[in-house]
Amino acid sequence: MIKSYILASGSKGNATLIFNDDTSLVIDFGISKRELEQKLSSTGKNLAEINYFFFTHAHSDHVKSFDMVPIEKRYSLKNVVPLLKENELKCYSEYNFGSFLITPIKASHDSNPTCGYLIKDKDEELVYLTDTGQILKRTFNLIKNKTYYIIESNHDVDMLLNSKRPEILKRRILSYKGHLSNEDSAFYMCSLIGENTRKIILAHLSEECNTPEIALETYRNIFLKRNLDLSNIELKCANQHEVVEL
Repeated sequence: MIKSYILASGSKGNATLIFNDDTSLVIDFGISKRELEQKLSSTGKNLAEINYFFFTHAHSDHVKSFDMVPIEKRYSLKNVVPLLKENELKCYSEYNFGSFLITPIKASHDSNPTCGYLIKDKDEELVYLTDTGQILKRTFNLIKNKTYYIIESNHDVDMLLNSKRPEILKRRILSYKGHLSNEDSAFYMCSLIGENTRKIILAHLSEECNTPEIALETYRNIFLKRNLDLSNIELKCANQHEVVEL
């Protein structure tokens, strides 16, 4: 059984703990070592117990403390963080890590390369995909009807357009190499969920251009318009400051 805690999610830093009975991993280390240790302790884990650290891309809110990780425990696509040659991963290749099967899945972001991860154990599958302006066709086809989704729902478009952010930043966020809006995220998920889907966590919410209430309402409205029933799927938001359990 896959268990997960989103330790931090947002532009100020990201880290997610995923584990089962015998394998523990963290995706991204974009917060301080002290904060990671404190948040891990609230889950009953400690830093020494983490078998593997995976990184999605080279932006600082995802790799801030990568050098706190022993090099033999670091895994990513090439050129994301310094690592052993044999620890370089390739998108859409499946790897064994303890009792998990892990597949890096390509994302569309302005840090090249960027990936998410599909994580499988014996009975369940988890998709981790943030920092992407679109879901690429090959990735989309690979992540249909999974058990759990940790998926980006970064901004409300109206809030972003009416914000005081520079126009060049707004265009970047709205682009195909930016971030998924609430609407885009919800429309994708309408086509991705299936009979196996149990939980959806909305991640990487902007603190300035989004709120959990708006993100959840947008999702529910779009699912309602598509005549899709969310009653059997748990839907909630990750948080920048508080630990959220999957």
